[in-house]
Amino acid sequence: MNDRMRKQMEFALLMDKQKNIFRQNHIADGSRRENDAEHAWHMAIMAYLFREYANEDIDISKVILMCLIHDVVEIEAGDTYAYDEEAKKSQREREERAKKHIFGMLPSDQGSELEALFDEFETQETAEAKFAKALDNLQPVLLHEANGGGDWKEHGVTKEQIMRRQEKTRQGSDGLFEVIKGIIDRHIAEGNIKE
Repeated sequence: MNDRMRKQMEFALLMDKQKNIFRQNHIADGSRRENDAEHAWHMAIMAYLFREYANEDIDISKVILMCLIHDVVEIEAGDTYAYDEEAKKSQREREERAKKHIFGMLPSDQGSELEALFDEFETQETAEAKFAKALDNLQPVLLHEANGGGDWKEHGVTKEQIMRRQEKTRQGSDGLFEVIKGIIDRHIAEGNIKE
């Protein structure tokens, strides 16, 4: 095995560690917490399914790859809960450090490509990044809807917190934003989300 392939194999095996990064969200049946690998895979399949609802023309292959790699830094940086304001203060620094190390493991051409794609997702300036972010926001909402809103209730999440986060969804897909808004309104009425 040459050095390039060795680096690629090591990176591929490192990606398995995403299965051990557990998020605050439960899977649809509520039986356990979701892991990062499941979240990324779910987003990638949703990208294919919902691509027609993107606000702009998108390169779907790019969006799918972006979905698959957008959280790999959490292997080293850990997951930051969407509504944990204290943890968010150190998130960028932790993720920057992890990004350099993780993508630096690859051959330089692939490492640079994936790092640039990760940065594109983070800066939210392209149609692909905006649509991927919409999916990143939609995916947990669908899980919350399926498991009865228990995660929102458990964490005492408010409508204001959710809607502030969902503004980025609107930038990528007005249609998906409207679906999310309907789900949120229903869960407010049911008492799972604080007004």
